Amino acid sequence: MATQELDIVKLFQEFGTDEACRDYLEHLRWPYGVECPKCGGKSISTITTRKQLDCNACRHRFSVTTGTIFHDSHLPLPKWFAAVYLLCEAKKGMSALQLKRTLGVAQKTAWYLCHRIRAAMVDDSGEQLSGVVEADETYIGGKLRPGTYKTARQAKQHRLDNKTTVLGAIERGGKLRVRVAPDADQETVHGFLAEHVADDAEAIYTDSHRSYRGIADDNTRHEYVNHSADEWVRGNVHTNTVESAWSLFDRAVIGSYHKVSKKHLPAYLQEFEFRFNNRDNPYLFRDTLLRLIASDNLTYKELTA
Repeated sequence: MATQELDIVKLFQEFGTDEACRDYLEHLRWPYGVECPKCGGKSISTITTRKQLDCNACRHRFSVTTGTIFHDSHLPLPKWFAAVYLLCEAKKGMSALQLKRTLGVAQKTAWYLCHRIRAAMVDDSGEQLSGVVEADETYIGGKLRPGTYKTARQAKQHRLDNKTTVLGAIERGGKLRVRVAPDADQETVHGFLAEHVADDAEAIYTDSHRSYRGIADDNTRHEYVNHSADEWVRGNVHTNTVESAWSLFDRAVIGSYHKVSKKHLPAYLQEFEFRFNNRDNPYLFRDTLLRLIASDNLTYKELTA
């Protein structure tokens, strides 16, 4: 079953029916043959009229979607597969409204579907960044309304009041790590870098933000460029790579989502990081389906709590 170099035409050719989708999920879930999720038995009978399987050992009835995120969904599997493909392929993300129009489903269904897929798109490898690493911070949120503060000085002092701090680090030629943070203070920034950058990293390049001071040690040197002095590149020292990632996420927010709530921002960043880190993965569609099979169900009640 082809999952490499998949395009939208091949998607519907190969997964245009519920039966084809179930066969593929069965192949992904049980690559060495169907197993009973209750007792692990491998002697299984098929109940074709109910799209179910029956364990001959313990008589437990189940299906390929039992215990997966697909189990309690009334959405046809071909539409699930199409949604997964579209979210994988959309470099700048896809809004629920666009998915609603594309799949012909209700807006609530599309919104819930996006978040369930997004919850499975997690890079949980724990792999730390090494080599040359660039680090930077950004602030996500709306601009202040004109006239909110009486003076320009007050407006400048409060310019981040309605924004959320996001920290990021990227290994040149490697993976990206982004996290929502309470602030960009030194303790927070140092903690983020200690968690995601390997002790033997060659160098960390940043801007001149004071919170990055003191991150150098015997193994890793720290150099920075001073943007306030119009210094953007000094030899090999720059933060252009991580700033390009911020630019891509900004275009996703502005062009696709239009706005993102503070509550759900971590989920959007998680999706962005996963897709960015799998940008050269020819099996991204398959790997995302594998995560959906293995992930816990995200209920609508939990999502909207």
